[in-house]
Amino acid sequence: MFGKRGNEGGERGVPEFRPPQTAGTVAEAPAAAPRIAELRSAVTEAAPMRAVEAPPPPPARPAQRAPQRERSETYYDTKSQVFSALIDTIDLSQLAKLDPDSAREEIRDIVNDIIAIKNFAMSIAEQEDLLEDICNDVLGYGPLEPLLARDDIADIMVNGAKTVFIEVNGKVESTSIRFRDNQQLLNVCQRIVSQVGRRVDESSPICDARLPDGSRVNVIAPPLALDGAALTIRKFKKDKLTLDQLVKFGAISPEGAEVLKIIGRVRCNVVISGGTGSGKTTLLNCLTRYIDRDERIITCEDSAELQLQQPHVVRLETRPPNLEGEGQITMRDLVKNCLRMRPERIIVGEVRGPEVFDLLQAMNTGHDGSMGTIHSNSPRECLNRMEAMIAMGGYSLPQKTVREIIVGSVDVIIQAARLRDGSRRITHITEVIGMEGDVVITQDLVVYNMKGEDQNGRILGSHVSTGIGRPYFWDRARYYGEEQRLANALEAMEKRVE
Repeated sequence: MFGKRGNEGGERGVPEFRPPQTAGTVAEAPAAAPRIAELRSAVTEAAPMRAVEAPPPPPARPAQRAPQRERSETYYDTKSQVFSALIDTIDLSQLAKLDPDSAREEIRDIVNDIIAIKNFAMSIAEQEDLLEDICNDVLGYGPLEPLLARDDIADIMVNGAKTVFIEVNGKVESTSIRFRDNQQLLNVCQRIVSQVGRRVDESSPICDARLPDGSRVNVIAPPLALDGAALTIRKFKKDKLTLDQLVKFGAISPEGAEVLKIIGRVRCNVVISGGTGSGKTTLLNCLTRYIDRDERIITCEDSAELQLQQPHVVRLETRPPNLEGEGQITMRDLVKNCLRMRPERIIVGEVRGPEVFDLLQAMNTGHDGSMGTIHSNSPRECLNRMEAMIAMGGYSLPQKTVREIIVGSVDVIIQAARLRDGSRRITHITEVIGMEGDVVITQDLVVYNMKGEDQNGRILGSHVSTGIGRPYFWDRARYYGEEQRLANALEAMEKRVE
């Protein structure tokens, strides 16, 4: 089954590897794995040290494991020789017919035989590491697999083949992970983006993509990245966070979380504002849990990251231009089109440009309860940014008219922030209530007051009510029968302060 391929002359090509359509077993494959004598012949004939990349899409990732130990140059030399011998020995077209677990076992058996024949001096721990690394190279994302398996990592930052950083608990730290060379790193990047129909190469060196679990991926490749491809992965937790969990982490108080649940339930139009890495998408995912299950929801995103739990969800994703520069579908195109799809709620993953005007129009024309995120550092700045993005679309509207559109569309701004100790907090729940002259009037319902920091440098603070007993969306809450629950939450927050 995994016999040496025939084309002896010239460079051997690696056949394209596609994930199996149906699970199989080793016994079901047309030919059996080579016996040790055949393998000995194949390994001794194999060209040493050839960096042939294994093919794309990965199966399920292995179970979480401890961070890798520091590896020596000798380890990487050995791995390169074993990998080259494996690629010259194995038949990838037959391997593709197996299910992931069977394929992994076959690779491990052959690699063990190669190590025995070549008589490499390795400890048991090094041999296990080598087996796992080579399986990851052939079937997964290579050196990134141990990091992707860890659920405590928020970001993975690869700055060229030899430098990999991660963010854990809000702090960035270096790792011992490294790639064989820049070509292997670029191949891993291409493997990731090709899964969602995108590409990254010299002609298109910048790409946004996502992993199967929704984790956000950005790649910038040479010649724009001078020291090898720069890969950034914003990881999402396997277990999606809820507002109750955010309460445990201190991101919001229990009473504040109750107010947010009511805001999601009574179909307020919500804009979630915050800086990069402040938790906007996580908070948006949390809020969507309180949408009624019988509502039709349409999401528009650059890279599909939202994972809604309701049964009636339509997910839309933008598309970059093709090689000829044609076929691009922008966020604005999606928002315009989804208005024709009978949505009850429209959720825009991230508002970056003129599509904000179409979203505001949707909010103001019967699609109550629509939501979106925007980059800004305060609720007031969020309003200013929406004005600026409408101007970016080329609309020559008077400033007062633009502000009236915003006031008539947005009900609540939720501000998220990443504090200097790495923690994430909801710092404002702010209502947009109207205009006085040319000025938009807002009022804060809940704010986060910082009180200092403890001996470990962690910021201390609390969420407090501003004393407003009847918010501007009170009538909306009463329409949905939630006014008593809202009053109880605000009253409990005031008592906590006292």
